[in-house]
Amino acid sequence: MALVVAGHPINASEGQDKITSTDKITAPYFTDSIVTWAAADLHTASLSDTNEVYYYGLAKDNVTGSVQFTVAYGNVNGKGGDSDSDNIKSPTEVIYKQWGSILLAENEVTGGFKISQFGSNGVKSSGVKDDELYILVGKRSLMKDRMNKKNWTITLSGSYNGESEGGGLTGSRALHLTDDSNNVAPTATPAGPRYNIVSGSQGTVVTAAKLRTFGWFYPDQGVMVFSGAELSASLPGSSSAIDTAAEYNDARFRGFATTTNEDTDYNNALRFVNCIKSDGASIKMRDEEDQTSVQYFCRVRAGQANFSNSPSFVSGSLNEIRQKTMRGNPTTYITGVELYNASGQIIATGKLSTPLKKNFSSEATIKVKLTY
Repeated sequence: MALVVAGHPINASEGQDKITSTDKITAPYFTDSIVTWAAADLHTASLSDTNEVYYYGLAKDNVTGSVQFTVAYGNVNGKGGDSDSDNIKSPTEVIYKQWGSILLAENEVTGGFKISQFGSNGVKSSGVKDDELYILVGKRSLMKDRMNKKNWTITLSGSYNGESEGGGLTGSRALHLTDDSNNVAPTATPAGPRYNIVSGSQGTVVTAAKLRTFGWFYPDQGVMVFSGAELSASLPGSSSAIDTAAEYNDARFRGFATTTNEDTDYNNALRFVNCIKSDGASIKMRDEEDQTSVQYFCRVRAGQANFSNSPSFVSGSLNEIRQKTMRGNPTTYITGVELYNASGQIIATGKLSTPLKKNFSSEATIKVKLTY
C-alpha cells in the first residue's frame, strides 16, 4: 500500500522507510485474568439436554456465559451413547469422526486416532487405533490466536486400581500432563502443528512421548485430544460404576474405565469433568497472540513542511503570505503526522509530544509506530 505523509510519498518497501516486527504476547487464559483454575471454581454450564449428549461446558460461575472449555467423549464404535438400536448414529461416534475429519490428515481419517500406540509403554500396539477419546476444547475469545504451548499443566485426580471388594475406592492419584514442545519438534497436520501430551508440568517432561503418550495438543485449534485407553490405565475409577451413567461430581465416576454398552447415554464426558473437579485437580493455562508493530520513518526534507496549510497563513485574493516574517526562510513547527493511502484516505494520525522546529535549513525524521 502506498503511503503519503503530509503530501510527501514515503517508500513503504520493507527495510526502507518501513520496518515490521512481530512479537508473541502471552496472558492468563481464564476469565478475570487468572492463570490457574482450581477444582473448587469449576462447574458444568447450564446447557440443554440435547447439547449435553455431545459435550459439556466447563464454567466458572455455573452459567453458560462463563464457559472456559467444553469437554466431549468420542467412541469410534458408538459405545457409551444412544444409537436408538442402530437407527441413528450414536453421538459418541459422531464426536469421534467429527474431530477425526478436523484434526487428521485425509489419508488418516479412516484409520482413526493412533495416540496410545506411541511410546514403548503405550497401551495400544503399533497400528492399533484408540477406540475412545476425550476432547478438551478451548474458547476462542479466551485463547486469542492460540493456546500457549509448554506453559500449561492439567492435573487430573481420580482413583486407581487399589479397590476393595465390591468396587469401593481405596486410593487416589494425581496425573500431571503437559506438552513436549520444549524437547520435540511439532508434527505438521492440516489443523496446524501438533505436540504430544505427556506426563510433566509447565513444559517440563517427566515421561517422554517415546515411552508414553497420553494425547495430542493442537495449539492453533485450542484442542487437546486424550487417549481414553491411556487415561483409563492411569485412573480407571470404580469398577462397579463402569456400566452406570456418570453423574457430575460423584466420586464413583472419577476415573476413565468406560462401558462397552450402547443405546443409553452414559455421560462419559462427565468422567473427565469429575477428574478435574476432584480435590487436587487444576488447570494452568495461558493464551497467545501475535502482536505486529510497523515502524514508518517519515523523512521531512529541507524544502518540505516549511509553510502551513492553515487558511489563516495567507490573505487576499492572491493568497499572499499574511506575515512578512514568514516570507523567504520562515520558521514553522511540526505538531503531528498523518499517514494516507494511495486513495488519499487517512489510515493513521499521531501528535508529537512537543512541536518540532522546521525551516529550509533543517531536516527531520519522525518515526511513527503502529501496533495491532
